Amino acid sequence: MSQIQGVIDRQRHLTAIREWLGEALFLRVAGPDGARHRERIHGTPGPRWFEPGSPITRVHGDASMFVGGIRALLLQTLHPVAMRAVSEHSGFRGDMWGRLARTSRFLAVTTFGTVDDAQQAVDVVRAIHDRVTGIGPDGTPYSASDPHLLRWVHVAEVDSFLLAHQTYGRHPLDRAESDRYVAEAAEVARRLGVVDPPTTVAELREALDSFRPELRGSREAREAVRYLLLKPPLPLAARAPYGVLCTAAIGLLPVWSRRHLRLPWLPIAEQTVVRALGAVAVGTIRWAMTPSQE
Repeated sequence: MSQIQGVIDRQRHLTAIREWLGEALFLRVAGPDGARHRERIHGTPGPRWFEPGSPITRVHGDASMFVGGIRALLLQTLHPVAMRAVSEHSGFRGDMWGRLARTSRFLAVTTFGTVDDAQQAVDVVRAIHDRVTGIGPDGTPYSASDPHLLRWVHVAEVDSFLLAHQTYGRHPLDRAESDRYVAEAAEVARRLGVVDPPTTVAELREALDSFRPELRGSREAREAVRYLLLKPPLPLAARAPYGVLCTAAIGLLPVWSRRHLRLPWLPIAEQTVVRALGAVAVGTIRWAMTPSQE
């Protein structure tokens, strides 16, 4: 009897840890009013852009997005004009978690929310983009609503989210599902102002390759990378797990990008130790953020 009670007590303790960790992670990602937005996004009746179980809902709803999101941010810094806009207009230095919460909320609303809520979120982002203007590194004016810059942000995100899911996702997509994911993400991109976004994995690869001549490691890019990797506003106890996620994200970057961002390339370690630690970290996040059945 005492052994049974011991098992029950351990299970309760494990459940309490799971709930605490899940709430802490959700608070970081979704912000202090995340619960209210979650209820509105998932609980409001009405048609959605994407049906439940579609590739985009599977990718964007998986814990691998933690790695994919970091990888996307690192990759996006390589475009000097896009990075100048982020450096001059984004609050990533003083409000990193607020910016993360707004980005994750946009992804959640457009992926899982009602048609009306999703379109409203797109309209808000487009209005913000219209106000973001400045002078690029080469002295020419830039605008965040420029379809070319929007295309870069989009393809860097989609490539990162898909690659992270295929590497660390619970149920990787097959070839047809991967193409469908790219096509579904393109539906949101068009509404944001991206002209002719890629709709297959092959087109996505071609789009990424077409940007290569424009990409380089600028001063703003290296500053953002240092801030993201070395100065996250996190308590000391959370630095090690966050470091594992960052290392996993770096391990998924193209080899050619490491030199531009002054990041290491350790092929053997990345395929063994880093991949194993990344799988453990993502699995722990998935476990923590999956509601207990008790």
